[in-house]
Amino acid sequence: MSMTGRILDDANLTPPVMAPAPTGRDYAGLRIVPARHPARTAGTLAAILIILAVLQSVLGNPRWGWDVFAQWFFSAPVLAGLGRTLLLTALGTVFGLLLGTALALARVSQSPLLAGVSWGYIWLFRSIPLIVLLLLLNNLGYLYETITIGVPYTSISFFSYPTTQLISTFAAAVLGLTLNQAAFSAEIIRGGILSVDHGQFEAAAALGLPRWRQITRIVLPQAMRTILPGAFNDVISLAKGTSMVYILALPELFYTIQVIYRRNLEVVPLLMVATVWYLIILTLLSAIQVYVERHFSRGALRDLSPGLFPWRRKLSGLYAGDTDATLRERGSNDVVAPAVNAAADLATVLGRGGAVAIHGVSKSFGSLRVLDGINLDIPAGSVTVILGPSGSGKSTLLRTINHLERVDAGFIAVDGKLLGYRREGDTLHELHEPEIRRRRADIGMVFQNFNLFPHLSVLENLIEAPIAVRGLGRLEAERQARTLLARIGLMDKINAYPRQLSGGQQQRVAIARALALKPKVLLFDEPTSALDPELVNEVLAVIEELARTGVTLIVVTHETGFARKVADTIVFLDKGHILETGKPDQIFNAPAHSRTAEFLAKVL
Repeated sequence: MSMTGRILDDANLTPPVMAPAPTGRDYAGLRIVPARHPARTAGTLAAILIILAVLQSVLGNPRWGWDVFAQWFFSAPVLAGLGRTLLLTALGTVFGLLLGTALALARVSQSPLLAGVSWGYIWLFRSIPLIVLLLLLNNLGYLYETITIGVPYTSISFFSYPTTQLISTFAAAVLGLTLNQAAFSAEIIRGGILSVDHGQFEAAAALGLPRWRQITRIVLPQAMRTILPGAFNDVISLAKGTSMVYILALPELFYTIQVIYRRNLEVVPLLMVATVWYLIILTLLSAIQVYVERHFSRGALRDLSPGLFPWRRKLSGLYAGDTDATLRERGSNDVVAPAVNAAADLATVLGRGGAVAIHGVSKSFGSLRVLDGINLDIPAGSVTVILGPSGSGKSTLLRTINHLERVDAGFIAVDGKLLGYRREGDTLHELHEPEIRRRRADIGMVFQNFNLFPHLSVLENLIEAPIAVRGLGRLEAERQARTLLARIGLMDKINAYPRQLSGGQQQRVAIARALALKPKVLLFDEPTSALDPELVNEVLAVIEELARTGVTLIVVTHETGFARKVADTIVFLDKGHILETGKPDQIFNAPAHSRTAEFLAKVL
């Protein structure tokens, strides 16, 4: 017998029966005791005591004069002053933001003089105290008796008026608040513009979008998420800063309160009237800020907010389930085509390919020569794959074809038309940016990092350029987009935002976006390098299908298996020089250049 057994027998005891461990279905009957947080509880009690003490001190002290407060809070003079404060805030905000946006765009422009003038304005008006600026503007008639608009340095005048009559006290207040607000808003907006990824600028430019549309539809909406916190903080400061116009004896809220308490000597109650009204104004502005920020967060989060105008998503066929009958009911005069057939041939959607001729192209970045005398002829409808080690100039060559990079020497032509220049006899005239954008629309580009517009849905990404560049009606652009999405198998993602898609899905949407312009040439800059290996095949399958449509494809890639299978011509580039071109079998099986053989030996 064991020692334990003898002890139990001696004590006339029986061993305790151990309860069986609860099974999974037994957990439902167990009681849960929450963890205790004594410090948190103590902090909550302290906060309650502080709040009660403050309320008792403010509401229980008769010297605050709450009866006087109630008497004047909704009085006619106070409400009139409040209305004037709100009007000054609204006008100062609108005009200040408009001027600030112009200043910010000037600061980031490529004109050194324009950027310098903008910087000078910002420096000057951020330096001058608002109260000094208001007094200067109110006394502007002393400096200039009349304000005249005409032809400088001539006697021709279109408009002339006495300054004191033109700039009233109210006008001086609005002008002062606007000039001051614009200087601070400009830097907030500039910071927002600089926060937008550079790839978004390039994607918009590659689609040929007009400059104003790039700013208003692509850049500023994305910049708003950075702009809004600072901008609303500035607006709130402006709402409080309107009290500065008391120096002009303009009866806004604070000046009105001053007039009243100087008459009845009830200073504290009337200051509380102003304080509470300012609190109400700023609370409303803060609430508006939350809602506006939620609107501009579209595409930034996976859980999307409805935005300011949720009803707009129901317009113009924005739902994948919309039928052509639904579109007819919306009253469009456009001719409605038959419903999208998922098996439609891409070749019927796209245009014909174009021939690309590259003559003596060179490009340097500082002292680094990236391309050196490149000559290459690419037939229409062909598939050309550019291979080479990293840093060989492959991506730069691709970007010169659609003029995202300006060449230092040489010329590139698509279907005989020079890109970036116009020929007149023996003279080449460099084109202006709008004309370059129009020609660039014939050369689609798919970027390595997708560069989809994150604040636009999949459908909106696809229809933006056809509407703005090709002039298509919205319904026609949507039908075309549906056809393209059906062919790449993403019709169910038509209302999704890029952040809600996988990497492979994003790249397929990027391909469809480039195809929506029906380009003659389609450029691919390492389209699979940013993807997980399992997503590579779905993108390559789309490119293989495109290879059969007749569109000219130029692909920079490290996917040698894809190049061997799809390419008509392989181009090997190294250190800015084309070392070898040829058919896939010749390049992969019997390369003529030793550097080509060395490279392929490492990657095959």
